[in-house]
Amino acid sequence: MIDRLFRSESARAVATLARIFGDLQRAEDAVQEAYIEALEAWPAHGVPRDPAAWIVRTARNRAIDALRREKTGAAKHDLLARLERVAPMEPYMDDGPHVDDRLAMLFACAHPALAPETRVALTLRYVAGLTTEEIAAAFLLPLATLAQRLVRAKKKIARAGIPFDVPSPSRMPERLPDVLAVVYLIFNEGYRATRTSGLVRPGLCADALHLARTLERLLPGEPELLGLYALMLFHDARRGTRLTDDGAAAPLEEQDRERWDAVAIAQGRAALAEATRHRRAGPYQLQAAIAQAHAIAASWDATDWPAIRAAYDALYALEPTPVIALNRAVASAFCGGYEAAMREIDVLLAGPLADYAPALVARADLLRRAGAYADARRDFERVLPAIATDAERRLIERRIAECAAGA
Repeated sequence: MIDRLFRSESARAVATLARIFGDLQRAEDAVQEAYIEALEAWPAHGVPRDPAAWIVRTARNRAIDALRREKTGAAKHDLLARLERVAPMEPYMDDGPHVDDRLAMLFACAHPALAPETRVALTLRYVAGLTTEEIAAAFLLPLATLAQRLVRAKKKIARAGIPFDVPSPSRMPERLPDVLAVVYLIFNEGYRATRTSGLVRPGLCADALHLARTLERLLPGEPELLGLYALMLFHDARRGTRLTDDGAAAPLEEQDRERWDAVAIAQGRAALAEATRHRRAGPYQLQAAIAQAHAIAASWDATDWPAIRAAYDALYALEPTPVIALNRAVASAFCGGYEAAMREIDVLLAGPLADYAPALVARADLLRRAGAYADARRDFERVLPAIATDAERRLIERRIAECAAGA
């Protein structure tokens, strides 16, 4: 019970107290002390009616005790006064954008004074609530390196006086790209979890969608924000069909489209339509257009691949990255250009995407579809050790078996 609560609510509690303290380390220490106290008190006295509020209240009290033990000073007394005025239930009233402390934490973590990789790590840790171990695995970094990066980032926030608040509407647009990037990273970690036996962590997907909705209330009609919201809705609509009965990842063409969330798809279409009315196409809107083409197709064979290829062309013009080039090549293959697509993928594997697992999987899958089973099996076997999740590993193992039978 306490482990689950720590997992789901500790980031929110830290965000609440960081807004009050203006000190992330102090807030984190107080919340950790509160959970230690819960481990001692709850087995003896029972779980409180509202465990999350109990944690915030106890953390606040422990912080007050610590401050009282420190040297006196005007700043200390001011902070104590603010702490003592905090109502324990305030952080958990979700009736408007300004009461979500995670949003204030999100803007602090995405502050331009911080390096991009630091912004992402901080947000995953203190907004999404991932553990340091999970973030290190996602970044392919040693645990000690990632932990030290977080420590340095917290010190920089304190030294620079980065505020834990939501910027004014006039300043928000300049901060929005960084914030949208980390919101999408939170969603992606939920949609394709890096450290679980399954494939999805629904809580992180819900957190990202909630943050996007909250941002939209602050910046109504912002095209890229609407595009991101639509993109996440289209992906989330398929969440329940992404695993087979035996726990393997289900490719898009094998998913039961009748089970896709029609309400989420309709919401995504409405958000994307509103975004495109502004005629300021950006990367999230183009990615949402690609996701929409998949979401509205009655079947895999009915997918509008030329429209998807055109969207990738436009996306590559904005962001000419190797990963977008890879996805564009795959879309080209389904437009009838298997040989040209294979040549594009081979160029990428020989250069910027060498040993990039999704590129190897894409190549192997195209070989399988073309009937080159021996070559496809070789590529699938080569990539298998690099596959991160059990669900995706089971799919690759199934493909290897299919190729062996086909050959």
